[in-house]
Amino acid sequence: MQGRVERKNNHLPGVKCVVNTCYYHAQGDYCNASKIEIQPMNASSTQDTDCATFAPK
Repeated sequence: MQGRVERKNNHLPGVKCVVNTCYYHAQGDYCNASKIEIQPMNASSTQDTDCATFAPK
């Protein structure tokens, strides 16, 4: 399955992802998406946010 953004062969520096059911998840808890989008705009806590780039494997 393909996601909404390009999947790269290398990971995004500084981004840790432990969601192993995501299309962009790479071994070592890395993210191989070309870019990520975090939502929503007016979040006020960690619990209010989510990764809009997520795509299931």
